[in-house]
This record gives sequence, structure tokens and C-alpha cells, in this order.
Amino acid sequence: MAENISRFFLKDGQEISLNSKIFSAVQNNTIPFEKRITKAGDRLDHIAYEVYRDAQLWWVIAAASGIGWWMQVSDGIVLKIPLNIKDIKNLKENN
Repeated sequence: MAENISRFFLKDGQEISLNSKIFSAVQNNTIPFEKRITKAGDRLDHIAYEVYRDAQLWWVIAAASGIGWWMQVSDGIVLKIPLNIKDIKNLKENN
């Protein structure tokens, strides 16, 4: 596994989600990302493994792309894939 990062973390006794922070960072070009257009049969977990060497980080791509929480994506969806998973870890640590 590349990095042990969870979608949720505790801050001041509250559970906080990284999803909106990831989406905002991509929208604002705060973190570098690449775009990829899906083709039939693509799965987020397979893409996450290809990019991060960790299929469990599929949710990072879903959050960055502003799409729902399913593994298989339709043909023609524009994915925004953060290039460095450490940028995601930094989003968590800088809260």
C-alpha cells in the first residue's frame, strides 16, 4: 500500500471528511492532477492501483472528480486524478 490515508479524521472531537477538501483543492488548482476520460469497464479501484499502487485509494479519485461512490464508472466521465497522494495527506494534516 502506498499511504495509509482515511477519508475521515477526528478534529476537536468531530469526524471530518476529506472529500470536500480534496474536491476544492483540485477545483482551485491547489494540488496537481491529471485528467483522464473513462472508457467502458473502467473501475476506480483499478485506476487507483495503477496510479497509487493502492486500490483502496479509489475514493481519492472519486472525491477529486466530484462523482458518486461507485467503483465502476460510465464511459466518457472526466476523472481528475491527484498526481501525488502526499498532497492528500497534507490536506488532512493542515486542518
